[in-house]
Amino acid sequence: MKILTVFLLALSAGAAQSGAPPAASEADAEEQELSQAVSEAGSSPVEFVRVLEKHLRKYPESSRRPELERALVKAAIENKDEKRIIEYGERVLAREADDVQVLDRVSRALLSSDDKEAAARALKYARRYGELLTGLRDKEAPGRMGKAQWREEVDRGVARALSFEARALGNLGRMDEAIVAARKGWEAFPSAEAAREVGRWLVRSGKEQEALEPMADAFAVADPRVTDAERLRDRTRMGELYVKLKGSEKGLGDLILAAYDRTTAILAARRLRFKESDPNAHVTNPMEFTLSGLDGTKLPLASLLGKTIVFDFWATWCGPCRAQYPLYEQVKERFRKDPNVVFLSINTDENRDAVAPFLASQKWDVKVWFEDGLSRVLEIASIPTTIIVDRRGKLVSRMNGYVPDRFVDMLTERIRETLRD
Repeated sequence: MKILTVFLLALSAGAAQSGAPPAASEADAEEQELSQAVSEAGSSPVEFVRVLEKHLRKYPESSRRPELERALVKAAIENKDEKRIIEYGERVLAREADDVQVLDRVSRALLSSDDKEAAARALKYARRYGELLTGLRDKEAPGRMGKAQWREEVDRGVARALSFEARALGNLGRMDEAIVAARKGWEAFPSAEAAREVGRWLVRSGKEQEALEPMADAFAVADPRVTDAERLRDRTRMGELYVKLKGSEKGLGDLILAAYDRTTAILAARRLRFKESDPNAHVTNPMEFTLSGLDGTKLPLASLLGKTIVFDFWATWCGPCRAQYPLYEQVKERFRKDPNVVFLSINTDENRDAVAPFLASQKWDVKVWFEDGLSRVLEIASIPTTIIVDRRGKLVSRMNGYVPDRFVDMLTERIRETLRD
């Protein structure tokens, strides 16, 4: 159980930092008791929850209560325990109102029933969730996530928050507002979930004929997160409503075809908008990527087809990368006069502003390109990593790390192999 492992490590770290003998104070006794109880819980998520709740009942004023309640929320999420997600999630949100994961899960759990009092609380959380996500739209993409992927994830989250808001409003009897919120969710991100929510509140508002279109959208939209079972339910609900209104399924195929054409056009227009700001949006073939240089220039990798490409993935904080640099320079010198071999230095730093000062301080004379999402597509799990792509654009070699006394000859031979093919 992941949450148990993380929590045990945190307890060990806390104990190591204290440096006090086990029974030196009531706080130390509590720490020792908690550590022992969690250890004895083993890998059982049920036992983990039980011992933490028992501990909080015995030590209601525990200084670790915020930490323990957060651990209980995470355990409840893993266990799909909606009652505890709500109980401990709301306690966490009372202290930390901007935790987006907890806002998401608590909103969803509160809306698992039609209870009006729960809906009122969910509405507050859903709106806060949406506000926080909307504020992230123009932020820098974290880690190795491309701009388009980041915007897509944020937009999907905004749509989910609006769906929660629509459901809360509907459960409170505010049908017109529910429909407006649901439609905004579909506009934020055209997913099956968002389309279902529009259809749901149109039906409950008595606008069944109008509900057919979003119900068809839910069935037809290209959404990779939809399971076969969910798609079958969408098809069943749509078919039942269509037969109720039309007397048979005659003409239903035309409705579905129109929904397919409509949703395909919406998604294509969305991809085009992203492509204008991020040339690597939705690109899965590494050789179709365009990399941005430290100096602002752009490099379409497709322009290098016909050459052997050696990618060096590194970062400013990576000690082995610094040690490997002079070895790379030796290999590059061996192919200096060969126009069929290209070496690309690919930086993976999250903070791009650190790169230029680093190059200056290290006196590295190398043209640097940012990875711009390429490391995700190439599944770069550690650095330094060397990737070789042959003249046909096929990945033929991957070297994770390096062996200092063999690196130059190993890389040289692998490059030569591509030239012989």
